[in-house]
Amino acid sequence: MKLCVFQGTFNPIHNAHIRVVRYAIDKYGFDKLLIIPAYKPPHKDYDGNMSYHRLKMAKLALSDLNNQKIEVSDIEFRREGKSYTYLTICELYKQYDVEGKINFIIGTDAFKQIETWYKADKLKNLINFIVFKRENNFSPLEYNYLKDKGYDFDFEDLPFEDISSTELRKRIKENENTENLINEKVKEYILKNGLYEN
Repeated sequence: MKLCVFQGTFNPIHNAHIRVVRYAIDKYGFDKLLIIPAYKPPHKDYDGNMSYHRLKMAKLALSDLNNQKIEVSDIEFRREGKSYTYLTICELYKQYDVEGKINFIIGTDAFKQIETWYKADKLKNLINFIVFKRENNFSPLEYNYLKDKGYDFDFEDLPFEDISSTELRKRIKENENTENLINEKVKEYILKNGLYEN
């Protein structure tokens, strides 16, 4: 099975995330692409109730795609504890008969910090990174040192689309226009549950 993982806080999941998922499935023909909302992000504030809202919103956003190959996984919710990517990837290798390495979608902003991740030296041997640009002045040469350290990665040509979750939460809170930024079902869920009001 050709497996791909897209892990993140998804707070909230938005249209740039969905665009990346569609692009990856179309280009690589993965047998399965797992969206994995972090239960307890290691580097961010943790709110248990919000974690479950993020999971629900991801499921709502993906429901419109109607693609059996794309799933939202609650693997990190079932494990509880901090959502370390290394532990999640190890668990996925036990659950699936993976062809080659697990592919892992990541933005350049997070990839720059990859060596600070939990057990990064072991993680790098388990996955192939599919890196999407998150800035306009992008230079692939900046990342050559990671190749030298044994990281497998490829950069994607999908044009940079800057949707900031922080800015999106602010727009929702202030009742500003979010058209083309977020799935309508997700926005309705946010408003119904009073998320991001504080």
